[in-house]
Amino acid sequence: MALPKEPRQKMINLMYLVLTALLALNVSAEILNAFKTVNESLVNASRTIEDKNADIFKSFKKKLEDPTTAERARIWEPKARQAKQMADALYNYIEDLKLRLKKEAGYNPPKDTTYKEDDLEAATRLMTDPGTEGKVLEQRLRDFRDNLLKIDPEIKNEFQKNLPIDLNLPRSNNQTSKDWASAFFRMTPTVAGLTILSKFQNDVKNSEAMVVDFCHRKVGEVVFVADTYQPLIGQSSNYLMPGQEIIITAGIGAYNSAAKPQVTVDGTSASPNQNGIPEVKFNAGGPGSYTKTVHITYINQATGKTESKDFPVQYTVGSPTGANVSADAVKVLYIDLDNPLSVSANVGDEKVTAQMSNGSLTKIGPGKYIARPLKAGVKAVITISDGKTSTPFEFRVKDVPDPIAMVGINKGGRMKVNDFKAQQGVRAVLENFVFEGVKFTVTKYTIVLTGAGFNPLKYRQVTGSSFDPVSDLIDQVKTGTTVAIDEIEASGPGGTRTLPPIVFNLY
Repeated sequence: MALPKEPRQKMINLMYLVLTALLALNVSAEILNAFKTVNESLVNASRTIEDKNADIFKSFKKKLEDPTTAERARIWEPKARQAKQMADALYNYIEDLKLRLKKEAGYNPPKDTTYKEDDLEAATRLMTDPGTEGKVLEQRLRDFRDNLLKIDPEIKNEFQKNLPIDLNLPRSNNQTSKDWASAFFRMTPTVAGLTILSKFQNDVKNSEAMVVDFCHRKVGEVVFVADTYQPLIGQSSNYLMPGQEIIITAGIGAYNSAAKPQVTVDGTSASPNQNGIPEVKFNAGGPGSYTKTVHITYINQATGKTESKDFPVQYTVGSPTGANVSADAVKVLYIDLDNPLSVSANVGDEKVTAQMSNGSLTKIGPGKYIARPLKAGVKAVITISDGKTSTPFEFRVKDVPDPIAMVGINKGGRMKVNDFKAQQGVRAVLENFVFEGVKFTVTKYTIVLTGAGFNPLKYRQVTGSSFDPVSDLIDQVKTGTTVAIDEIEASGPGGTRTLPPIVFNLY
């Protein structure tokens, strides 16, 4: 924008530039990612519709060759072909608009294949002001709808009220969006403009499919078996704050209702929403990264067999400050253990970096890290950066606590003679420790037997944890015998540890 010489106008223009920049900052990465996800789904859906239409035209060819259907096929196949030609012309026009929109936002292949997804002016310039492509698009959509209905009176009677082409003015809070083009494209981010154009392409292909299928049915019902299934998975967001609601929609794209998809999300059955798409709602938990598994079961119409597929849906729950790091097991880091951490910030994972003092931090997946602290008693600080700001998080560092020696489920004291004889050896148990799977193994012990049956006392040193080397002594214990197990050594995280003795009074 050239700046005028007149100071007041120059100031107005500068304020407009600043306002535009602020508006651009308000378009979050999550909103842009959501638009990209929807756009990809619409493009894939249009391709799937095109494949279905191609199958119908193959069936038309066979009906033209079949003497029993050739006469009616010669009437209706050209009408279906006419609908396809009109749809292809409009689809390609919109595809060209999408390319021009990306170029308005900086797309310059082959030198530069990127563009400003959050550009709020590109769609405005092309479609509404000073460009007029929005008005052209509206008129071409209107003409396409009218011409499609004019192909045949029966087509008009069938689809006059239910073609997907909707040209009503959408609701908008923007007072400047008083016409159709402005309502859709004025001050719209580039990626949102592309999604809107893909939506109209999908409407065009759906309208074509409805008319082509109707023409085919006028010749004779097609025996059509769906042999391709397209999973339809969507989520309302993949970045949330604690307590916010996340919605997962899921289904299986099939061209035969006999597919009968059944959908669950982490075991919870999905119920159809107002559009008939299975949906599960739940509230986000605490800060961290999560994965929900969508399980879909359906009948493959090509084989008649029941099939199922699983699809992971990942999302991140942020903290109110944006950045977050949480220990998956506990808010303490332990020496000699792989401490799993979840790390997130209010940006995409690819922009997040994490560093750790008093130890090492290894990334193992999106938002997932392993922390290995070095020295107990010294705090470990994990610093998260999103490229603009850095946020430190402090963790205490401790040694893994000593295990407790046990025989069976007993740590000493009174014990029945037969219960003691039934045990296999000495165990080292970490009681109430937050990490699962952390184990210590007894490597040696000394057993001392006194009291009833052992006068004088008897003792024996044993390598390992088993009672097998002292089974001859244990067979002799009786009511009144005292068994002391001492010099117990156990190996585990951090090496070998000596455990306190345990004493059993048998009765």
